[in-house]
Amino acid sequence: MSERNVRVAVVQAAPILFDKQSAFQKVAASAKEAQAQGAKLLVFPEVFIGGYPRGLSFGARVGSRTMEGRKDWARYCDSAIAIPGTDTDLLAEIAKETGLYLIVGVVERDQEYSGSTLYNSIVYIGPDGQLLGKHRKLMPTGSERLLWGNGDGSTLTVIETPFGRIGGLICWENYMPLARTAMYAKGIDILVTPTADARDTWQSTLKHIACEGRCYVLSSNQYVTKASYPIDLNGYSELEQDSDPLCRGGSAIVDPLGEYVTEPVYGQETIIYADLDMSLVTASRFDFDVVGHYNRPDVFKLSVNESKQSIVTFN
Repeated sequence: MSERNVRVAVVQAAPILFDKQSAFQKVAASAKEAQAQGAKLLVFPEVFIGGYPRGLSFGARVGSRTMEGRKDWARYCDSAIAIPGTDTDLLAEIAKETGLYLIVGVVERDQEYSGSTLYNSIVYIGPDGQLLGKHRKLMPTGSERLLWGNGDGSTLTVIETPFGRIGGLICWENYMPLARTAMYAKGIDILVTPTADARDTWQSTLKHIACEGRCYVLSSNQYVTKASYPIDLNGYSELEQDSDPLCRGGSAIVDPLGEYVTEPVYGQETIIYADLDMSLVTASRFDFDVVGHYNRPDVFKLSVNESKQSIVTFN
């Protein structure tokens, strides 16, 4: 029997950049606060653990890289986590202690080959402390491609919960219509969208996706100031011309008919809460079910490759 109502929480914050311990402290504190408020699900922003290095170039120009930039990147690599690993064990302890589903944006370090390729990932932890899965961003945006590798179809993860199916796409992945369609076809009821986009146009995206997918959309963005950047970074001076805060937030929760449950919050670090009536998901699909009665499989078909991609196969 599924639960009809659930309280969810979305974190809008940022730890100290490249500082895992700062991130874990904020995860633990936010989880305790959300537990006290009766939440069952807690969502964190894009690459919350490891950090989103907004404004940094890592010394990269077309045709050249600097040693100072390489050293900053190596520091970034040191702040990444393995999935699974000791860091996800820490998240598991927090989830188990608070009884929350934790959905956390992380910088993930590759464990299969060199250990030096990073991914922009979401990790899913259950309230019993179980690692339920992960998702790697399929296509990093713009300069992000120098930092993170491409995910593949093997991590289009959807988790089952007592209150519905939950899946996520990261930031501008949500502009990929076929990626959204794949998630809808997995039957999601709640779509999480960890992001670093604080523009007004992002709010239009959230509402469109909610209407299109007839699902709740939980968008968790960062609130970032220059104070969260270590001043000993080689690239710290690159922030001088940027306004503060570097990211104003805009976290929000939208219902399956495209209306705000919780309107976007700007200019502060906070946790936003909402009580979701999951029966509205079914009711909203009465006249539009994008992968059900409102699709035309005789005209359009989508093929999704969910196999893990590997450059080397050892026989």
